[in-house]
Amino acid sequence: MKLDDDLGPDREDHFQTDDEENQADRDFENDDDDDDDDTDSDKNSPHSNEVHFNTTWPQTYRTSMDMLTSVSLSLTPTGISFLKKIGTTGKNSFISKENQDDSNSWTIPLIAEEETPIKQEQSTSTSPVISDIKLVSTPKISAIEIPPQQRQCSFVQSVINGTNILCGIGLMTIPYAVKEGGLLSLSLLLMFALICCYTGILLKRCLECYPGISSYPDIGHAAFGIVGRLGIAIILYMELFASSVEFLILVSDNLSSLFPNTSMTLAGIELGSHQVFAITAAVLVLPTVWLKNLSLLSYISVGGIFATILVSLCLFWVGAIDQVGYINQEYKFLDIENISVSIGLFGFGFAGHAVFPNIYSSMKEPSKFPLVLYISFAFCLVMYLSVGIVGYIMFGENIKSQFTLNMPKELYASKIAIWTTVVTPLAKYALTLLPIASSIEELVPSRLRCYAMSIVIRTILVISCLVVALSFPYFGSVMALIGSMMSMLVALIYPCACYLKLQSGRLSNMQIINCILVIIVGVICAMIGTYSATTRISSGGD
Repeated sequence: MKLDDDLGPDREDHFQTDDEENQADRDFENDDDDDDDDTDSDKNSPHSNEVHFNTTWPQTYRTSMDMLTSVSLSLTPTGISFLKKIGTTGKNSFISKENQDDSNSWTIPLIAEEETPIKQEQSTSTSPVISDIKLVSTPKISAIEIPPQQRQCSFVQSVINGTNILCGIGLMTIPYAVKEGGLLSLSLLLMFALICCYTGILLKRCLECYPGISSYPDIGHAAFGIVGRLGIAIILYMELFASSVEFLILVSDNLSSLFPNTSMTLAGIELGSHQVFAITAAVLVLPTVWLKNLSLLSYISVGGIFATILVSLCLFWVGAIDQVGYINQEYKFLDIENISVSIGLFGFGFAGHAVFPNIYSSMKEPSKFPLVLYISFAFCLVMYLSVGIVGYIMFGENIKSQFTLNMPKELYASKIAIWTTVVTPLAKYALTLLPIASSIEELVPSRLRCYAMSIVIRTILVISCLVVALSFPYFGSVMALIGSMMSMLVALIYPCACYLKLQSGRLSNMQIINCILVIIVGVICAMIGTYSATTRISSGGD
């Protein structure tokens, strides 16, 4: 995609990919180089400066991740679409477009084989050097046609989206993380909240550097070329895959707590309750990943924040009203030996950076994005602190990797919490797996592109998640591994590295020092947490 931008009379930035030589390094040229290029006859034209941006794999990332960030638009008044309509009318499609008059439909069509003009709307970035983006024709290699970037999300909706992304299944392990590190380990939770909020703002500044950048892989591409794009994309997809595995483990653990004596024999193999319910969960989510229209799941997914609040209230109710726990409990203030586990669990809770660019790109007033982050992080920090302290004080050293497993099953509040915990991941599973499936479908040769192939790909992904969940059924340890190895990269290291690269020569010494310190913290936490989590998993998990 070629984007023409007015970068001012005294500065020209080039963002290029050489397809013929298969080079994907982007060059951000200095002012001296730009002065040499000014010998071009069009140098006095206000729109002569160009930014070349040929999007490569994965092109589907932004559009598929929009499913997780645009669902709250369903709360808007009639007449405002809550999902972007995408797709082509070509006869070759993985998922054909249905109900074209329904503005709330969400369908994923096949990779378009012809050149399709894509009109990019004028960027509303606050960067003073961006003024215009023209209509260009680009060869389509995407599994979905990228729609025009629409800024229709209000401030309140953006806050809901941000909170919904941050306040997820990570909440379930916070009391367990407090047990592992002690009450003083909550200072790490506060530290990660502040750092992750700061790096979220850095991503916003990266998005403002060049037009056409609207997703995390785009930022990686702008900073480090094709290597940066592929590197961050693969990490993000690994994180999504691991989250899908966690969903199956979460459902299995909670259903096993309700029906502990469940067992069956399959092909001569005796399966316990955990294995039975993990397979059951995979069977239940399988039809949802085949759906052509995911708008219904989007409506359910937007209730994730309310489900999280409900489960937390159930915990408080069991402790305050039903008087469960608190009796003869032992507490510790600091456990240096096991605090490394807390690092990964706390880090996982604030790593919503994969979709922060989507939230920013969808806002009517993108200048308010920092305030969106402040409110979202503050709300989640309060939730995490309250649940972590109450859960640990209630159950002490007996707290399990999910606090719902400690709640007495005979209480109504406990049943509500457990069933809410079971239903929510089942509803979100297809949306979480969608970006991975779409990216793989991009790579399928054109002669094999059909709806049946899409079903095969998504079925294999679900089976793969099930195999991993059965092999490593350790919810807390697996989450600690995700938080240490992947979340630290996505939320701490990569945003600072991209910011330093894209803003090279324009940062103060203090900004550079801050970024370097965050990178150092991220590297240290990643190394310590990953070692601790892998050691635990190899020795039997939680």
